[in-house]
Order: sequence, then structure tokens, then C-alpha cells
Amino acid sequence: MSTPEILYMVVPCYNEEEVLHETAKRLKEKYQSLIERNLISEKSRVVFVNDGSKDKTWQIIQELHQADPAFFSGVNLAHNAGHQNAVLAGLMTVKELCDMAITMDADLQDDINTIDAMVEKYYEGNQVVYGVRSARDTDTFFKRFTAEGFYKFMKVMGADVVYNHADFRLMSKRVLAELANFKEVNLFLRGMVPLIGFQSCSVYYERAERFAGESKYPLKKMLAFAINGITSFSTKPLKLITTVGVIMSILSVIAFIWAFIVKIAGHSELGWSSTMCSIWLIGGLQLLGLGIIGEYVGKIYAEVKARPRYIIADFINDTDAEE
Repeated sequence: MSTPEILYMVVPCYNEEEVLHETAKRLKEKYQSLIERNLISEKSRVVFVNDGSKDKTWQIIQELHQADPAFFSGVNLAHNAGHQNAVLAGLMTVKELCDMAITMDADLQDDINTIDAMVEKYYEGNQVVYGVRSARDTDTFFKRFTAEGFYKFMKVMGADVVYNHADFRLMSKRVLAELANFKEVNLFLRGMVPLIGFQSCSVYYERAERFAGESKYPLKKMLAFAINGITSFSTKPLKLITTVGVIMSILSVIAFIWAFIVKIAGHSELGWSSTMCSIWLIGGLQLLGLGIIGEYVGKIYAEVKARPRYIIADFINDTDAEE
């Protein structure tokens, strides 16, 4: 390796005032170590993306920038756009300023020491380096069961996702340029990045507990995120409706034949329970099918409107430039 390249860290933040100072401190120490080892350029930066926080997150980002404008930068979104949009906003802001970019959450659950391995893998020729959890010992049984089930289900649905990988990854400038060509409004970066292709690999780490604050992904948001991922990258649920419809049609023909035979045999008394169960079953399947179709129609509606995925109110860097 001749000249070290520029690394930008993109750190989405939503109500992270309790952890932000510690995150900034640890990232600066890591950057200094990487610069001393000649792995990254002195022009490398950390960019915090404020996703419409209601606390003092943006104020802290501004203070960090004022204290060290050559190292800390900030992107302030005009409103809460959601985690995936905040990540994308940061990446699209820095894609022309860096040679590689790493995305990482602000809660310090992702192991900062893994950055060394990511950068080394990048220099070996990998355009994408995924940070993958080696274990889920810090998760509750419910969280571990649902998370692992989600990745397995995504595979069954045909989506190309990296097992136990969230949004801790390194991407080269070339990959960022290709990512900019993806215009969909319903973002699911875990599925989008593998679609880009190029040489990639994974590095493994143990995820820690949150340093401070509360999780920004309660069960409701986790379910919404999972549904968005499935419906954004697979049409198998729609095909499943067709399959269920065919099966129900076959069963209906069989039931008709059975009822006809019973009638001919003189045993025409039909039970109330079987009738009600059939009605509820068919009605439930119809509503389920309509719900799945509605989910896809809703996504089409959002894509057709093509509203901005995010709006940047301020961008502060070492020259106090704004976008």
C-alpha cells in the first residue's frame, strides 16, 4: 500500500445525547491509531447524521465540530426520516469526499475495533466488507429467536441478505456511486447493498450492550422493518396467495363431491361447526391475501409519488460548508 486512503464514518443518530460524547471519543482514538499505522489518510472524518432528534443530539454534534472541525462533521436532517434514510443521507453526502465509508450506529454496540479488519480487507481488494455478529449472547431469547428467524425467512423469500448482518459495513467509493443509482423510496439497505455486487467479504465481531440510552427499535418498529424488507425484495408472498387459492379451490371441489355423495346416500344433515369453521377459514385467508396485496399496492403508491427520501437542513464540515 502506497498512499493511505480517506475513510469517512457515517453515524446515524436519533436522540443519542447520552452516548454521543463517548462515541466521539472512542472513534477519535481509533482514527488516531489507524492514521499512525498508515491505514487511513489524515483527511479522514467522522460524520454524525442527526435524524430529527428531539433532544440535544444536534447541539452536541455542533459542539464536537466546533471543538475539532478537521475531524468531526455533521449532517442535520430537516425531519425524522428513519434510520435507513439517515444512513443513506450520510453516505450520499460524503460519497464524493471519501475513498471508503463505514456505517455504524451511535450506541457503541458495534465493535469499533472491527474497523481495523474492515480497512485491511478493503486494501485486499474487497469493495464491500460486512460486519457480522459472531453470536447473539447479549440478546434476549425473544430478540434472538425473532432476529434469526427473520434472516432465515428472508432467505426463503429469495432476498440476498447476509446472515446476522445489520448496517455495520464498509463500502468503497465505487459501490457508493452505484448505490446512488437505486432510487426506491422504500429502503432496505441490507438487501440493496448485496445486489450491487463487486468483491465482498465478512468480518466477525461480538456485539455489546448499549453504552447508554434506550433502544430505538421496539418490537413495533422491528416488525415494520421486517415487513418492509420482505415486501421490498420478494414477490413470493404474492405467489403464495395464488398457491393458497389453488389449494382452496381443489379442497372446495373435493368438499362439493363429498357433499354430493352424502346427499345421495341420504345423510344430508351437515354440522354447524364445520360450516362455521369453513366460513371463518376462507374469510381469514381472503383478508390475509388482501392485506398482503395491500402492502404491495401501498409500496407502489409511495414509489410513484417519488417524494424525497430525506431533506438535509445543514451540513457542517471543516470548511463550514452547507448543503
